[in-house]
Amino acid sequence: MAKRKSGSLGKYWGYLLFVVVITGWLTQSVGPAGLLALSGLTTVFFLFRVPVWCGALTREEKFCRKNANGILMGCSLQHHKWQKLKFAVVPPKWRELNQGLWVAPEKRVATTAAFCGMISAVIATIDLIFK
Repeated sequence: MAKRKSGSLGKYWGYLLFVVVITGWLTQSVGPAGLLALSGLTTVFFLFRVPVWCGALTREEKFCRKNANGILMGCSLQHHKWQKLKFAVVPPKWRELNQGLWVAPEKRVATTAAFCGMISAVIATIDLIFK
């Protein structure tokens, strides 16, 4: 059975969702529950699905340039997946993870969008609780 190809929208749907979240905040056309759901989906997309370079440290102390899905996921090398997971969980390794998040322009955009999605979700939750 042939592998189904994902179109451009299939790979990059989170960017469109990120624009919808920003528009929802600016126009106040979406309620807090909707913003919470959209922000959560945006954050999940950028952490686990966005196509970016791996960015894990190689043995030559350089950043891996293989393709990966999400800023917290590694490439096809199992060691890189474990390395990125360890960087995310172990507090002394956060500095090394932070260096890998800003390696390439698309990774910078994905990192910024993930942080904005998290902040948006927190603010939407507070708005939902206290309204």
